[in-house]
Amino acid sequence: MPAERWSLAQAESLAADPAALKRARSVSGQFSVTGAHDDTLLWGLCRGYQVAVDLAGPAFKCSCPTFQAPCKHAVGLVLHWAETGLGAATAPDWVISWQTARAARAKARLTPPDPVAAAKRAKDRAERVASGMTELRRWLDDQVEQGLAGLGRRGHQAFEPVAARLVDAQAPGVASTVRRLGEIAGIGPQWADRLLGELAVLHLLVAGHDRLDALDPATAATVRSRIGFPTSAEEVLAGPRVTDRWQVLGQHDSDDGVLTTRRTWLHGASTSRFALVLSFAAPGQTLAADLVPGTEFRGDLCFHPGAAPLRALVAERLSATEPFGTPDGAGSVRAALSRWSRLLADEPFRYDGPMLLAAVTPTADGFLVDEEGAALPLAAGHREPWWLLAAAGGRPAAVAAEWSPAGLRPLAAWVAGQFVPAGSAVPDPGAPREAELPPELLAAALVGTARRPWSGDTVRVGASVVALASPAPASSSAPAPLSASASLSAPASLSASASSSAPTSAAGALLDAAVVALATRRAGVLPSTVKAPVPAAPVETAPGLPVAAGVRLARILRGGAPGGAHLEQELLAQWLAAAVARGGVVPPVLLPALLEAARRNTTVRADVARVAGRRGAWLAGQRADWRWLLDEAAPVTVTDWTTATSAERLGHLTTLRRSAPARARQLVESTWDTESSDNRARFLGTFTNGLSLDDEELLERGLDDRRKEVRQAAVELLRQLPGAALGRRMRQRAHAAVRLELSDPPRLAVRPPGELDAALRRDGVAATPAHGTGTSAWLLEEVIAGAPLESWSELEPSGYLALARGNDWAAPLLHGWAKAATAQNNPGWARALLAADAGMLREAVRWDLHLVLPPDVLARLAAQALRTEDGAAHRLLALHPGPWPEPLSVTVLETVVTRARNDRHTWQLGELCRAAALAMPPAYADLTGRLAAQLEPEVDPSRVRPVADLARTLTFRAEMLDELATENVTPPQ
Repeated sequence: MPAERWSLAQAESLAADPAALKRARSVSGQFSVTGAHDDTLLWGLCRGYQVAVDLAGPAFKCSCPTFQAPCKHAVGLVLHWAETGLGAATAPDWVISWQTARAARAKARLTPPDPVAAAKRAKDRAERVASGMTELRRWLDDQVEQGLAGLGRRGHQAFEPVAARLVDAQAPGVASTVRRLGEIAGIGPQWADRLLGELAVLHLLVAGHDRLDALDPATAATVRSRIGFPTSAEEVLAGPRVTDRWQVLGQHDSDDGVLTTRRTWLHGASTSRFALVLSFAAPGQTLAADLVPGTEFRGDLCFHPGAAPLRALVAERLSATEPFGTPDGAGSVRAALSRWSRLLADEPFRYDGPMLLAAVTPTADGFLVDEEGAALPLAAGHREPWWLLAAAGGRPAAVAAEWSPAGLRPLAAWVAGQFVPAGSAVPDPGAPREAELPPELLAAALVGTARRPWSGDTVRVGASVVALASPAPASSSAPAPLSASASLSAPASLSASASSSAPTSAAGALLDAAVVALATRRAGVLPSTVKAPVPAAPVETAPGLPVAAGVRLARILRGGAPGGAHLEQELLAQWLAAAVARGGVVPPVLLPALLEAARRNTTVRADVARVAGRRGAWLAGQRADWRWLLDEAAPVTVTDWTTATSAERLGHLTTLRRSAPARARQLVESTWDTESSDNRARFLGTFTNGLSLDDEELLERGLDDRRKEVRQAAVELLRQLPGAALGRRMRQRAHAAVRLELSDPPRLAVRPPGELDAALRRDGVAATPAHGTGTSAWLLEEVIAGAPLESWSELEPSGYLALARGNDWAAPLLHGWAKAATAQNNPGWARALLAADAGMLREAVRWDLHLVLPPDVLARLAAQALRTEDGAAHRLLALHPGPWPEPLSVTVLETVVTRARNDRHTWQLGELCRAAALAMPPAYADLTGRLAAQLEPEVDPSRVRPVADLARTLTFRAEMLDELATENVTPPQ
């Protein structure tokens, strides 16, 4: 077996996108045989396909017809391994053959190219690039002379011709930079500052190209790389190798519409050296997935040449890929900034660079602060790192990030030895951005040096004044040195003013000053020192749920459950219900996704509150749209009722009403007059447990409350309370309106209430009748709905209903009794009403009656509707709370087989299978799977697929319940 299984997040990172991950999820549970070979190679059989993954690459093999690598089966195998492990089967011959073939291919060497032809191509390209860079210099000078204000008005059209010319000149790196300027000009805050900075860096690159022959080899390689001169993989791999234990810190994917780029950062544990591995994919292709964040391997890297080499290729792996606990070499914010300054001193063209920070904590205003009190801002879109707050609970953690003038873009964190990938960026239009360049430079550039010439020997950068180099005399061939402060950011050998014997133009002088100011500011950035970290979350006292159960929840929240979005919501509700019954809290890293799911789906909020623990409440208190969690009644004990929060008191009442309802009522009465109306309504909601006549006095006070929500809560409780005065009042009104006359034949004498008086309003009778119902009929319906059904005792329910059907007031009579049966949960009256209904009841009222029926009765009705092909069968099945009893489950399976073989339309079969997936007992998973296998050779695949999906969902539920039944729990966090 492999040395150590990957985490679920690491396995999921192999998928190219969420759609690919979802496809992999759909097959991860379909492997019939699995095993491992030589400690690094996983293999399995998935519905006949031969699948193998070599962790030393990783490399992938699958016999399916797809062209993608890794395909869904390969990713599914790694997911299967990460979640449940592998079997112990012996590797078959095809696995050994694939491993041998890979080893043979690794030894092959390409035929070296013709050196003469290569030299000629290089010379031709150098001439074209030189021509293009000369035109670029003239264009840069023209823009600054004419003024950036006009350039901002022209938008991206001003940059396309120049970019196209540079493409023709075979300078793709510069061309893409120029084209990117079109997304800056005239757009967003500080656009002129950003545009001038980019133009200044281009100006420095042109100057560097002019002096390529005079530059040292490393700096020259950097300039050539930025222009777009290629360095082949063979050249890189022929260079020196750096051997280390390389830890993969994280990845970032970006899509410019033409290519998707993946930036993967590595860090050497011994050399403390960063490495950047780039991979690219055209539309429709998948990115390389051989470097898995949170894992490490021992191997050799070869770096691209440059003054500050970061980009690298993996030359050779000397060990298998394994997870690691905490990255080596993490340091303080000041140490990271010092390293960043040295990086910029060597390569002033660089915009971003890696940082590995030790023991940092988020602040409330979007910073990460270390233990020394030094802080750096988070970039726009990452200023609220809920993923990190949830995982670490406001405690220090190691964080890997990319640093740029925009701030830190987190890649990952390590909390208690666990790898936590960073959350995705979110839209953040309000993110502030400060200008980087001095205002006098920016003012001259906006107007144009033709109207406002700029010349100066110094430039102010913050509180410092930087001396600029003077142009070299015409008779001198030596480069003029810059001042010490400027040379930190822009080497003198790249200076535009030193690159020509001709006097520097006003536009060139301004760009010279701008690039020195820009690089000096970026290299000399200082950390903030007045940022306080968020207070740490309270220590979790409840035990964690089983690890496997947390993995299952992650699958559901990330869209990996079978059945699509609708079933995912229902499966989440079932998982939460089972977790609440078991007891325990969810893994903290899942809390943001869980709270977000409950924000959209209010039906699961109560259960989420019970499994979120103290960490969840701590998070909810910091975000407005999660604060609903604080209003949910999580069981808790309060020692001081008057000082406890509303959420704590609500939880305390929920617990107390089950054991000491009188004491709970006394607490509510003690502060009733001073409580907010929202609290009064919520507190009354807990009285459902232990409801008795002792509560009647307080509930009667609720009928006079000024808030509608409080009055409604009191009415609902009083109508459920046998012997309550409200029931007696409504009984008196109902029997005054409806009298049974025992004549021959018997009849109901009906005289509706004359008006809606204040007393009726107080007792909960609504002022607005149902659509199409008159006022008298509505009042009659409401008073009957409020009267206790036990008061109609002279006849059986069926007798009253028979008399009502022939009465002129039949509709309000039947609807009143139906609403009373629903409110008072009376299954006898509900069955009688459904049996007597001849289409007179409103549809909503009729279906509400089904909710009162016992599950066995509802199951018999659903089974009968299925056998008779009644159109109501699907709705009856949906109303059954599940799990279905055996007779109904068997009937459903028989119907599934019949429809799969005979129905013309598959949508009915799909609807039936989706309903069964949620309510059929999971024990039927094996039988359903055998039915799908039996149908496969007989019917069209489109008819087999719903049955197979049903089997997978039942298996998913069975595994889910088994995981929550285990005694293996994680310790409190």
